[in-house]
Amino acid sequence: MAACTSSPGTEPTDGEPVKGGTLTYLINQATITLDPAVSPGNATALMTRNIFDSLVVQTEPGTFKPWLATSWTISEDGTVYTFELKDGVKFHDGTPFTAEAVKAALDHIVDPETKSQNTILLGIYDHSRVIDDLTVEVTLSQPFRPFLETLSGTELAIQSPAQLALPAADYKPVGTGPFSYVSWDQQKMLVLDRNPDYSSPPTGAAHEGPAYLEQLRFDLVTEDATRYGALTNGEAQAIAAVPAADVETLTSTAGFQVLTASVPGVNYSLFFNSSRGLTSGLRIRQALQAATDVPAIVKNVYFGTYEVATNVLGPATASYDASAANSLQGYDPDKAVHLLEEAGWTETNADGYRTKDGQELELVWPSYLGANTIVPEAVQADAKKVGIKITRPNVDVATVISRLESGDYDIMDGNISRSDPDVLRDAFNSERSYAVGGWNLSRVNSDELDQWLDAGLTTNDQDVADKSYAQVQKKVLADAHVLPIFVYQYILGASDALHGVTFGATAQPLLYDAWLSE
Repeated sequence: MAACTSSPGTEPTDGEPVKGGTLTYLINQATITLDPAVSPGNATALMTRNIFDSLVVQTEPGTFKPWLATSWTISEDGTVYTFELKDGVKFHDGTPFTAEAVKAALDHIVDPETKSQNTILLGIYDHSRVIDDLTVEVTLSQPFRPFLETLSGTELAIQSPAQLALPAADYKPVGTGPFSYVSWDQQKMLVLDRNPDYSSPPTGAAHEGPAYLEQLRFDLVTEDATRYGALTNGEAQAIAAVPAADVETLTSTAGFQVLTASVPGVNYSLFFNSSRGLTSGLRIRQALQAATDVPAIVKNVYFGTYEVATNVLGPATASYDASAANSLQGYDPDKAVHLLEEAGWTETNADGYRTKDGQELELVWPSYLGANTIVPEAVQADAKKVGIKITRPNVDVATVISRLESGDYDIMDGNISRSDPDVLRDAFNSERSYAVGGWNLSRVNSDELDQWLDAGLTTNDQDVADKSYAQVQKKVLADAHVLPIFVYQYILGASDALHGVTFGATAQPLLYDAWLSE
C-alpha cells in the first residue's frame, strides 16, 4: 500500500465501524468509460476499483499477496503463470467466478475490438488455458518482470464473462467487488450500492464480508472552489484534489482531515511532440525546458503542497535515478533565447513572438474539461518572455482523444500512475502511441530507448533493470521529450466523520474498509 499521511490533530478517533450511510465523493476529472480494461485514467480506476477485484494485491513495492487467486507458481523461464483461484465467489450478476472468467477478462484486454488503452500491461500475453474451474494457466510470449504488478491493478481486474459477451453498446461494469453498479451519467455522477454477498477482500484488508458503507456516490465537480465549498458546508464527505491554496486551512479546521499519498510513476509533466511540427526540433524542445521556471511555478501554484519534479519518474517509483536531473535543462531564459536563435528564430514580431521566414513560433496545447489550467497559464507566460507563443484551444473530450490519436498537437500534459519503472515503456516506447493504446504523448521513435526499455522489461537481474531504466530517464530529459513539473500527490479532503480510507500501491483511495460515524 502507498504511504498515507493525515493532517496533524485531525485523524478520526478509533471506534467500532458503523454500517450504513452514503459517501458522497466529489471528483475533478471525467472518465470516458467504466470499463477499466479500456481506460488508464485515474478517475476510472478510483471508481471501478470498488466494483472489481484483482487476482493479486500489491501490499508494498515488489510484494504481492492473494486476492482472487489464492496462490500461484511461475515457470523457470518466467513465461507461464499458474493460478489457483478462490472458491465460492460470484459476480454481481450471479455468474460464478471461475478460471473461464479469468481467461475471458485477459482475452478482453487484448481483443482489438476492446480498443484498450492498457495493452502495454498485457502486450506480452499469449493465451490462457483453463485447467479446471479453479485453476488457470496464463502463458506469456516472453518473460515480463512486472506481470504481477500489472495484474494487481484495476486495469486488469476480473470482469463477468457474461457481461463481456454482450455487445459493447450494452456494456455495464460487473465484477465481484464490494460495490455494484447502479447508474452513471458521464458528466455528472456514478452511483454504486453495497454488494451484500461480498466475500473476496484482498490480503491486508481490515475486515471481511460486505463493505460498511451502504452506497458510494461519485459526483463530477471540476471547479476547485465548488468542490471545496461542498466539503466544508457538508454537502460531501470527501473530495479529490483539494486546492493547494486550501490545504493548510483545511488541515487546521476542526471537523476535517487531509489525507495524502505520493503517486509513483511518471510525474505530472509536459510532453513535447517530437514527431512533427516545430517541436520536432531539439533546440525548440530544449528552449521550452530552459524557459520554464518550474520551481517558481510549483511554489506559486501549489504553495509547497507538491514537490518540484526534476526527473520524469517520481521518487516513490522503483529504479528512480536522482542523477537523471543533471540531464534536464534548468531554468535559464538566456540559454533559451540562445537555443532559439541557434534554431533560426532570430526575429520578433510586434507582439513579441519570434518569427522565421514569416512564420510565428506558435505551439498548440489543447485544453479540455477538467484539465489543469493554472500551470499551463504560468508556462505560457514564461514561454512568452523568450518569444514562444503557446495557444490553448478549448476542446471536448472526444476531440482531445482524436488529437491524441492523430498527433495533432505540440504539447500535452499528464501523469501515469504505476509503481513499476516499466511505466517508462508506456510513456516512451516507439510502439506505444495513444492510437494503439499507449501513452507515448511525445511520440518518440528511438531504437536506443526501445532497446533499454526491452532490457528492463525482460531481465530478472535488478541491477540490469536499474541501469536500463536509468539510461532511459537521462535520455528523455537530455533530448527534451518531456518537461517534469511536479511529483503528483493524491490529496483527499474529508470530513472527520469518514474513517478507514487507505491508499493502494499507486496512491489510489480504497473505500472497502471506509465507514461514516454518526
